[in-house]
Amino acid sequence: MTVLRDEMITLFGGSGFVGRYVARALAKAGYRVRVATRNPHLAYFLKPMGAVGQIQLVQANVRDADSVARAIDGAWGVVNLVGILSEGGRQTFAALQARGAGAVAQAARDAGIERFVQISAIGADADSPSKYARTKAEGERLVREALPGAVILRPSIVFGTEDGFYNKFADMARFTPALPLIGGGKTRFQPIHVADVAAAAVSALENPAHRGRTFELGGPRTYSFKEVLEYITATIQRPRLLAPLPFPVAGAIGAAGEMAAALPFVQAPLTRDQVEMLKSDNVVGAGGEGLGTIADFGITPATVESIVPSYLYRYRKGGQFAQPA
Repeated sequence: MTVLRDEMITLFGGSGFVGRYVARALAKAGYRVRVATRNPHLAYFLKPMGAVGQIQLVQANVRDADSVARAIDGAWGVVNLVGILSEGGRQTFAALQARGAGAVAQAARDAGIERFVQISAIGADADSPSKYARTKAEGERLVREALPGAVILRPSIVFGTEDGFYNKFADMARFTPALPLIGGGKTRFQPIHVADVAAAAVSALENPAHRGRTFELGGPRTYSFKEVLEYITATIQRPRLLAPLPFPVAGAIGAAGEMAAALPFVQAPLTRDQVEMLKSDNVVGAGGEGLGTIADFGITPATVESIVPSYLYRYRKGGQFAQPA
């Protein structure tokens, strides 16, 4: 039985994929959790993750400083997970991942809150050609400027039941005879399970030894993009041609997708910025020396092979009733 604590953690972006696991981990640790989200009515699924009343929902937008200040009022700690993979309308990389992160950290400093965790990403780099990576780096800088003791976590590709990576390509394989090997499929990833990222976030809040540090979080193995697609198609028992797609061609497809996304209810399957991101490996150690890893939290990360088949089975022709290959 979980022993409830008095301390409250405000969680920005708590209704997203990673956020829901962080909310659950915090609730399991006994904290009161205040989930700050733009649309609280879409986040009621979080409330059963804790005891009655343990998880609260409040309306907040990191583009609105007043709503941010209200959301952290009375909090003991703050975790910021707000981020996007593609832009749309006022939801831009700069507004959310850079200025938004800075606004949350500034509000925490003004409220006297010292325990702060910023979820960034491996590849965050002020000099990157990718807007996603540049704004992640700018968000880190603004957080550090406001709160030098903040903990920054940079996960690699995060996998789990609701992920947008393994699920995306498995779903594509249901309808297409081939999958694209962007850039020849040589980009390397170090996928980490979402529950391990959540556990690291809780530890980062609690352990004073982690204050002021940056950690790159990756799983126990690295995989090339080609190996990832081969694993997915084998797991869902749908052999597919893996067609090399040079970066210039992928960039042109991304540009066309962005134009189509300007229409209502259309989402770009690929953007030029995502193509830029695929030109760099997404593995621990890419950010330089002196950074922590998942091992510093005492966490033994789960393997892709032990988790991914438990949710990719639904993409097989027979679903859960498919015969083993």
